[in-house]
Amino acid sequence: MLMMPTNLDFQPDLIRRFDVAGPRYTSYPTADRFRQDFRAADYAAALRERGQDTATPLSLYAHIPFCETLCYYCGCNKIPTKNHARSGPYLDQVEREMERVASLLGARLRATQLHWGGGTPTFLSDQEAGRLMEMTHRYFALQPGGEYSIEIDPRKVGKDRVAHLAALGFNRMSVGVQDFDPAVQQAVNRIQSVEETRDVIQAARANGFASVSIDLIYGLPRQNPFNFAATLEQVVDLRPDRVALYSYAHLPQRFTPQRRIDAADLPEPQAKLVLLGLAIRRLAHAGYVYIGMDHFALPDDELARAQREGQLHRNFQGYSTQADLDLLAFGVSGISKLGRHYIQNAKSLEAYGAALAAGELPVDRGLTLGDDDLMRRDAIQRLMCDFALDLQDLAQRHGLRDAQTYFAADLKRLEPLEQAGLLQRDGLALRVTPQGRLLVRVIAMQFDRHLHDAASLLQAPRYSRVI
Repeated sequence: MLMMPTNLDFQPDLIRRFDVAGPRYTSYPTADRFRQDFRAADYAAALRERGQDTATPLSLYAHIPFCETLCYYCGCNKIPTKNHARSGPYLDQVEREMERVASLLGARLRATQLHWGGGTPTFLSDQEAGRLMEMTHRYFALQPGGEYSIEIDPRKVGKDRVAHLAALGFNRMSVGVQDFDPAVQQAVNRIQSVEETRDVIQAARANGFASVSIDLIYGLPRQNPFNFAATLEQVVDLRPDRVALYSYAHLPQRFTPQRRIDAADLPEPQAKLVLLGLAIRRLAHAGYVYIGMDHFALPDDELARAQREGQLHRNFQGYSTQADLDLLAFGVSGISKLGRHYIQNAKSLEAYGAALAAGELPVDRGLTLGDDDLMRRDAIQRLMCDFALDLQDLAQRHGLRDAQTYFAADLKRLEPLEQAGLLQRDGLALRVTPQGRLLVRVIAMQFDRHLHDAASLLQAPRYSRVI
């Protein structure tokens, strides 16, 4: 295997040339390939089978869809409401789902990873957060030393709340920021001060959180190099362990809240690229290393260490130091992964609640992966995490003899990327170059059989651009 690069080379001309629309590969095959004929009975069978493995730990996810204010850029499954009376009945439903899943597993399995996302998980009161954590402990054995993370809205969280979350067992925190400039905040309906953000991060440090991440978005309305540079300075001053730098994808036809954004306020593609370059240079100067797929971390952060040691993984929540664990997701729209199965819950509260009231698992759709899917999932995972892939080694792990013939079409599709300098090839060993790392999604797309299947192309979904 060729050694992976240790730096990032920002080349705007290359990015403009290969900035196509494509999946983010939080899963492979991607969620738009899930099928409606995957039903609750299929999930139940997968749970019974998984319950026989009591040695391997699980990853858990809970989706809290509520948030008090609507951020116009958001594409998440959320329910804006100021009515906090809605969260109690929702937790009743989540508890029914946990109870049903645990009964099918037939054992109180161990878990070493937990994430609460949303919406806004801190929409829950302290008492409700305690209740959700208590029910999680009742049905699963959370192990000491695991990764237990929560998404935080600093506008609604004070020092006492952070201390309570730490007492519940959370040790990692993702803090939503997006941008600190007042004009940008007004344009996206998210008003948040540097001071309240700093207070939350300092409280996390004081309460023993092992890692704090800040989320930023470039390409938002009214952003320009001057105000975004100021935001970057403020973020660097806060010194989070990680920074997630996402590209804003303006898809108002898919995400209704984005229709409230004036498209005339959005940076042009060239200006957006300037913002990205600005962020990369400033974060590099501050000592952050590029992990991949929008993520940066300090060199001593566990993600950076895991990548150096070839132990980095990806799941639906992003990069992780945990092995490729099976994931059980609870709540509306949650996506689970069990072996070769993906399962997505009902996307509306009404459908989710109705299924549980009928004693059923709230399955909306899913997918059972074939052997080719499993191998290509492995290939894309290694590209995203290691920026390197040995196709011969991949083939051997999956019982395939002739990798050269099997991947002939994929290698052919890679040739223009190789000629452009995005990757280097030594036989069947591939290495993403420093200038290709920002475009690793484009490289991964060449191994996506579903993207290149003739019938699939006729029904190709619309993805956001990779940059």
